[in-house]
Amino acid sequence: MSRVVALIDGEHYPPVVRFALDELRRTHEVVAAAFIGGTEKVDAAGGEDVYGLPVVRGSNASDALRSAIERFRPDTMIDLSDEPIVSAADRFRLASEALALGVGYVGADFAFDPPAARVALDTPALAIIGTGKRVGKTSISAYVARHLDARGHRVVVLAMGRGGPAEPELIRGDEVALTTEDLLALAERGVHAASDNYEDAVMSRVPTVGCRRCGGGLAGETFFSNVPEGARLADSLGRDLVMLEGSGAAIPPVRADATLLVVGAAQGSSYVSDYFGPYRLARADGVVIAGAEAPLATQASLGELVAAIRRVREDVPVAVTTFRPTPLADVSGARVLFATTAPPVLVDRLRAHLESEHGCDVVAVSTALSDRGALRADLRAHAGRFDVLLTELKAAAIDVVAAAGAEAGVPTVLCDNVPVSLSGDGLDAMIDRLYALALERHRSGRP
Repeated sequence: MSRVVALIDGEHYPPVVRFALDELRRTHEVVAAAFIGGTEKVDAAGGEDVYGLPVVRGSNASDALRSAIERFRPDTMIDLSDEPIVSAADRFRLASEALALGVGYVGADFAFDPPAARVALDTPALAIIGTGKRVGKTSISAYVARHLDARGHRVVVLAMGRGGPAEPELIRGDEVALTTEDLLALAERGVHAASDNYEDAVMSRVPTVGCRRCGGGLAGETFFSNVPEGARLADSLGRDLVMLEGSGAAIPPVRADATLLVVGAAQGSSYVSDYFGPYRLARADGVVIAGAEAPLATQASLGELVAAIRRVREDVPVAVTTFRPTPLADVSGARVLFATTAPPVLVDRLRAHLESEHGCDVVAVSTALSDRGALRADLRAHAGRFDVLLTELKAAAIDVVAAAGAEAGVPTVLCDNVPVSLSGDGLDAMIDRLYALALERHRSGRP
C-alpha cells in the first residue's frame, strides 16, 4: 500500500470527503489530509474529528502541501479538491512542488510522478537540463566541459539524444579528434553522426558517453532510454565529475548532485512559470538564459523572464548569455556557406561576426539545418559560390552538408556556438560554484 496524503477543500460537504477518504483507505495508507482552501461547506476549524485523520493547514495551498509532505513523508499526494479552489494552473503549480520534493501527484484523471533517478553514481554528477529543444543546452554543456577541463578537472559527458546509439558508446574526445571524414563514415553506416554525443566530443574534447532516448513526459521523464547503462559506463571511467546532459526538456534518469537549467530567452516567461517550469526551476542550482539578444528577446521580455524565475526561486543565480559561431578550423579568406539552426532574424548578425572575427566571406547562410529538403535546396541554389562549407554539428550537418561538400570537392568545417555572458551572474563563476557544490553534496550524501 502506498502512503498518501489527500488534498481536500471546503467546497465539498465534509461527509462526502470522509466517504472518499474511507474509500481511499481500501487501497492506500492514508496518513493525513492537507486542507487547501474553501469555506462554503465546512467550518474552518474542522479537523480530525470531522475527517477522521490529521488535517494539515497552511497560509495557502502550497504551504499546506509542503507542510504535509514534511510531516508525513507520503509517496503520493491525492487531490480530492476541485474548482474553484484549484484551477488547472494551480494544480500544475502544486504538482511541481510535490514532484520537486520527490512525491507523486494524482487526481481523478491525471497522475504525475517525479522523474525517476534509476542510477546513483560513485562519481559526483552535475546535470545540465533544458526547458526545451534548441535552447542551446548542448553548446552550454560543451562550454562547461571545456571550462572544467581547463581548470584541471577530469570530466566525462553522458549525453542522451533522440538519435543516440543502440548501445551506450564511449568516444574518447580527449584522445581522438573526430574529423568530418570520420563523421561521414559513421553516417554511411547508418549512425546519426550529428547526435549530441558527437557534438559534445568534438566541441569539448573530453570523453563522452552517448545514449538514446524516446519520448518525453511533461515533467522530464523519458518513455525509453538506455541512459542507466550509459551512466554505469561513465561511472567506471574514474573521472572527477560526470556531466549528465538532458535532451530537449527530458531529464537524465540518474541522480544529480547539482543541476544547471538552460532556458531559451525566446521561449518567454511561461516556460518557467507554467506547467512544469516551476518543477525544473526547483531542481536548479543555477540558471542560464541563452540566446538573450534582440530581436529574439527584448529588454522587456528578458525582464519578465527574470522576474518569473525570481517568483519561483528568489535565490538561484542567473547568467544571461547569447551565442557566437566559432569555426574549429581557420576559414580566413574563404568564401563560406554557413549552415545553422539559428532563426533567420539572426542571419545578418551571425554573418557580420564570422566576417569580422574570422576573416571569411560569408556568401550565403542557410537556417534550414534541421529541414533536410530546404537545406538541400539552399546548397543547390548557391553551388559554385563557396569554397568552404561551415556548419554546426547538429541535425543534417553530416548526412546532408558534409556529404554535399564531399561530392562537390570542398571541405566542411565544423562550427561551435560559444556562449557569451551579457549580464547577471558570470557563467564561469557559476560553473566553478556548481562543480564545488556537486562534489560537496556527493561527499556528504545530500541530494
